[in-house]
Amino acid sequence: MTAINAIRMGGVEVLPLVEGGKGISVSNGKTSGHWAASGGVGTFSAVNADAHDASGAPILEVYRGRTRRERHEELVDFAIRGGIHQAREAHELAGGAGRIHANILWEMAGAERVITGVLEGARGLINGITCGAGMPYRLSDIAARFGVYYYPIVSSARAFNALWRRAYSKAAELLGGVVYEDPWRAGGHNGLSNSEDPTRPEDPYPRVVALRKLLRSFGLGETPIIMAGGVWWLDEWRDWIDNPELGPIAFQFGTRPMLTRESPISDAWKKKLLTLAEGDVFLNHFSPTGFYSSAVNNAFIRELRERNERQVAYTTEPVGEHVAEYGVGPRRRSVYLTPPDLARAHEWEREGFTEALRTPDNTLIFVAPEKAREITADQIACMGCLSQCRFSNWSEHEPDYSTGKKADPRSFCIQKTLQAIAHDRDDPNSVENNLMFSGHNGFRFATDPFYSNGFIPTVKELVARILTGR
Repeated sequence: MTAINAIRMGGVEVLPLVEGGKGISVSNGKTSGHWAASGGVGTFSAVNADAHDASGAPILEVYRGRTRRERHEELVDFAIRGGIHQAREAHELAGGAGRIHANILWEMAGAERVITGVLEGARGLINGITCGAGMPYRLSDIAARFGVYYYPIVSSARAFNALWRRAYSKAAELLGGVVYEDPWRAGGHNGLSNSEDPTRPEDPYPRVVALRKLLRSFGLGETPIIMAGGVWWLDEWRDWIDNPELGPIAFQFGTRPMLTRESPISDAWKKKLLTLAEGDVFLNHFSPTGFYSSAVNNAFIRELRERNERQVAYTTEPVGEHVAEYGVGPRRRSVYLTPPDLARAHEWEREGFTEALRTPDNTLIFVAPEKAREITADQIACMGCLSQCRFSNWSEHEPDYSTGKKADPRSFCIQKTLQAIAHDRDDPNSVENNLMFSGHNGFRFATDPFYSNGFIPTVKELVARILTGR
């Protein structure tokens, strides 16, 4: 058994066990409140969080705006209202134990407006803000305004160095901890840099040692580092605990809290988690954010992979080997392919993939007519959920709210699919036909004896199990 001692985080003593924030509507007030009540740090997602009606049912988001900009404003209002609701529920359930954190993604649209609105509407109920998916320089300013602690999520010492020198050094007293999120093992969006190979995972230990050395150079030797990604049994991390080279360490659990009785995900989703095999979680580059992300390799991901494989480069004039004329769109406008690619295009057409869609990289992808209609409809219905979206070419920045690039049909509407898998509880196929984020250890549900015979614990039982080291 690995001994687990309390750690000082956010100004109090807590168990070094942190619930990872998962949007949309997956980490909520109920899960985070119970996690905090068990003595750890509960985290609810403030990314388009659900509000609930008087009966306790989630209030589904219905957009009435005629333009993207109008729908974006509705989305921000929904997110603030939902975040306040979840904060209140978490605070009530925690009963003064542990800590309650709100998680946001810096690359979500209106991130600063949303978290500011939530903190204003839930004053005194939230103890910390965790934030990743981008470089959240303004995070420390927001924390200082409301007197809460902040926890940036980084995947390297270099990233934290930039954040510290530009902004965080001005609010050092409120830096509650630094989350090291392993870019090869964590679920959801990952912080792989251009110089890192997605197919070659690196040992997290030297990367975290480098982060600790940097923190000590800034006088932050006692600031906790929270290890996120790949954590399952603490016995497997015993060399990290009470290790003077690493200093204060806590551990974040993102995937495991999904399989609890308090978790709001559907029964079909929970059953799917219990059947995952090693390799079923796929590190992919399809997200409209432009980040890599880790998701279950279900029918949704397979369709994206196949869609991207049916792709050829084109030119608008005959150039080099691109001499084979091909007509694109209803007006059959001419582009030029290589002869081998023209043969491939005709083969895809014979298979039913008759619609050629242009990408921003001067390539064509081939899809069936119904998929083409779905892609176009989703792009038109965009509600501006990201700061920049490569799928719809939305940008939250004025004057034209556009990335300035063509919309990219190789990606997808992330808001649509995450809302669907979170709320289509009565559709057993929802877990196959939507984006299903997971950490790479998700396959261990099927092999861990704790979950034998389909056992699903309460949050309290899960935390108690983790404290045994196993």
